[in-house]
Amino acid sequence: MKTLWGVDLGGTKIEGVVMNANTNEVLLRKRIPTEAVKGYEHIISQIARLIDMIKEETKLSPVAVGFSTPGALDPSTQTMKNCNTTCMNGQRMKEDIERAIGVPIEIANDANCFALAEATMGIVKDVVPDAKVVFGIILGTGVGGGVVINGQVLNGRHGIGGEWGHNVLEDDGYECYCGKRGCNETVFSGPSLQRYYEKLSGKTLTMKEIYQNFKEGNDPHATATVKYLTKSFGKAISYITNVIDPDAIVVGGGVGNIDEVYTEGPEELKNYIFNSRVVETPFLKPKLGDSAGVFGAAELVRGY
Repeated sequence: MKTLWGVDLGGTKIEGVVMNANTNEVLLRKRIPTEAVKGYEHIISQIARLIDMIKEETKLSPVAVGFSTPGALDPSTQTMKNCNTTCMNGQRMKEDIERAIGVPIEIANDANCFALAEATMGIVKDVVPDAKVVFGIILGTGVGGGVVINGQVLNGRHGIGGEWGHNVLEDDGYECYCGKRGCNETVFSGPSLQRYYEKLSGKTLTMKEIYQNFKEGNDPHATATVKYLTKSFGKAISYITNVIDPDAIVVGGGVGNIDEVYTEGPEELKNYIFNSRVVETPFLKPKLGDSAGVFGAAELVRGY
């Protein structure tokens, strides 16, 4: 039996999966803590420990393992960058993991793995089975994106393909941790929307509470915040649509639970794209939930 092995490497947990390559049946899923505070070398040892545990429980061995990571592998330097688990940055992680587990690995960031999973075994497969180009979005504490073309992740020359969260939307906007100002992430991530609401109302609420107020219809500041989200989102997604014109857009993350992203977002998009007709691109809610990262990681090595 041919199997697919994937690992979702997060800041707090490392999750592994083994799947039947022919049926996508999950044979085993297992999690252990990352313990990132103990440093980079400890993370590598935890990865090796997890793989050994899975091999022992399944009596199987991988040919290759795919990894979903919180950053990107720079193709030129072969080192990690843009990781929020900062001890990974600058490290030759691909080489180090391969040395630790003894088989080849493939790496993609978590947004790319989300997009890949939903495109190949998730909601896109169900709704738009002939989709060639898929854009996957994570709208949550941060904003990320991934491009999948014909079932393959588009990494790009610099390893930043799909990094839509750091396109500049507001030139005079808030400073972003990446060094620029007014990135999409500083405009319509969850924390940024909460900041927008607080500036209008003088009150500190969670995005969930703001959205509940909006639905109840008794809070004009909540209404303004949701309108700011959909207008900003529609404009931001127009840049992607004009360039790659995806067959489907999948929106994950906590802010992706806001229904107006799927209704008002496309309406705003119409105002900005180079197209005189209605927006035909479906905006889809994900199917795989928090499994998308580990399933997308496994999909990275289907060709081995």
